Amino acid sequence: MTDSKALKILVYSDDVHTREQVVLALGRRPHPDLPEVEYVEVATEPVVIQNMDAGHIDLAILDGEAVPAGGMGIAKQLKDEIYQCPPLLVLTGRPQDAWLATWSRADAAVPHPIDPIQLAEAVVALLRSRVPATSA
Repeated sequence: MTDSKALKILVYSDDVHTREQVVLALGRRPHPDLPEVEYVEVATEPVVIQNMDAGHIDLAILDGEAVPAGGMGIAKQLKDEIYQCPPLLVLTGRPQDAWLATWSRADAAVPHPIDPIQLAEAVVALLRSRVPATSA
């Protein structure tokens, strides 16, 4: 429907239900002003690193509660190792853990349980920083 290239969002969690909640909360188009999104669902840290190194991801959503590698540690590693790293959003275990997301250098944090409105607002803000403004 749009001439714009689809945006790619990496969703990392060892829990398939968490990945499913994120995808369902955002849908195919989190905001009418943005292109559609494609999801790259990932369950392990090595695959996150592989996808991020490839350079085709526009935003990564990382589950801070994932095991054995938590999203906050991965976020810190990505920010340290990837030049012009795409925006990172960390899902924290609770709202009080937002300070840990700051330590990890994540660009945004949303707590579990996932609130679809809060997640969409954070994702839209981060994606807008990646997409040139268009007139509708």
